[in-house]
Amino acid sequence: MQGPSSNDMTPKMLIADDDPCVLRAIAERCTVMGFEVETATNGLKTLIKASQCNPDILVVDVHMPEVDGLSVCGFLQDIAKRLPHVMVITGRPGQEIIEKCRGIGASCVKKGPNFWDEFEARLIETYPQKAVEIKRSVKPCQKIEMKKRPRILLVDDDVSVKKLFFHRFSDLGAELLYAVDGLQGFWKARREEPTVIVADYCMPNGAEYLLTRLRATAETSSIPVIVHTGRRLSDSVKHRLRQQVCGQRGAARIVQKSHDSRDLFEALQRLCGFASDLEGKLLYR
Repeated sequence: MQGPSSNDMTPKMLIADDDPCVLRAIAERCTVMGFEVETATNGLKTLIKASQCNPDILVVDVHMPEVDGLSVCGFLQDIAKRLPHVMVITGRPGQEIIEKCRGIGASCVKKGPNFWDEFEARLIETYPQKAVEIKRSVKPCQKIEMKKRPRILLVDDDVSVKKLFFHRFSDLGAELLYAVDGLQGFWKARREEPTVIVADYCMPNGAEYLLTRLRATAETSSIPVIVHTGRRLSDSVKHRLRQQVCGQRGAARIVQKSHDSRDLFEALQRLCGFASDLEGKLLYR
């Protein structure tokens, strides 16, 4: 990976992340550092912006819609005349991601409590002449904690529910995942480690089956589960869903399906910590 052009007085930076809070925080901070900043909210827009502004450095999230961050880097390797330095940011830096970053000569920075320290260190390695500006940027821009992005797994065999769910909750700043039944949901939960699961009660291998499999498996035993149902469940069924399974908590919440997302949003807000100012957008779309 070719480094940034030393002739540019103001290095050009392209930041790509579909989480608006992360995108804004990094863009504001890097502007104070003295970079000329452009932003993109998905992989396709990143490729278009990269071809237009020819950045010196690309800061890209791995998990983005349309084209993921590592695929963006691959496309740029194939088409760019001058490759930018790449800094990959992710909440889940598994071995596969780390190896792919090494393969393209990219830095990898983990989202979390030490994000800004690692981010600044990688920038100083690339731009040692800007070390003073980079370190000074914390004073006008307070360090916003770069939390690991929450992941919501919807498990429901009704595609219309999936469309409504993804439409209503796409502004949460979370990564939305989907499985069509309880068995697929269990294996996806093991593989993807979601923050919370929203599971339909009545589907093939429904919510009760899913809860049993999740609670009997160490990797998934503590993932909160919201049971989402279009049926009026009896008190005995609700009690069964809430009771402990394999010593672990049952359903965290039982929510009736409705076009008004208030109850589901409030349950997700408690479990994932979403900002309350998003509520109006979700309820009245």
